[in-house]
Amino acid sequence: MEWLIALGIIALIAIYVIVSYNGLVKLRNWVKESWSQIDVQLKRRHDLIPNLLETVKGYAKHEQQTLEKVIQARNQLISGTPHERIEADTQLQSGLKSIFALGEAYPDLKANQNFLSLQEELANSENKVAYSRQLYNKTVADYNIKRETFPSSLIAGMFNFKEEQLLVTPEEEKIVPKITF
Repeated sequence: MEWLIALGIIALIAIYVIVSYNGLVKLRNWVKESWSQIDVQLKRRHDLIPNLLETVKGYAKHEQQTLEKVIQARNQLISGTPHERIEADTQLQSGLKSIFALGEAYPDLKANQNFLSLQEELANSENKVAYSRQLYNKTVADYNIKRETFPSSLIAGMFNFKEEQLLVTPEEEKIVPKITF
């Protein structure tokens, strides 16, 4: 009888280990999948930028430095670690803001249908990237909570589940823009 109780306890512990391990694997894979969603949206934006740049080039030949900065950030966006790519994405967003400011300086550009369509597509891309970042951060938080809470932390430690990093907004983007009339 005692060996049945011991066997039952061992079976319960084994089941708990298996369930915890599988839960951690599931969450780790959701983290990877949510990063891939960010990657898809960054690629979409990456593909739109050459069309936008060609449209702008016709109107703003002397704004070459801004265009080159956007091209350089776009090229950095397609390689590197997730955090390096997010840093390049931040630089790219800054460059795109400068390009859209050109629309104010060049009324013909602002009225150009290609420019307006591309601007709308990029705005949609920005929204999708923002949503994908939110999903990624939520998934990472869920994974890290499961990894760090007891008793799952024992399983995570035994099987070497590593902490994932959240995507953090750079400080310069947190400053509220000053609007004057």
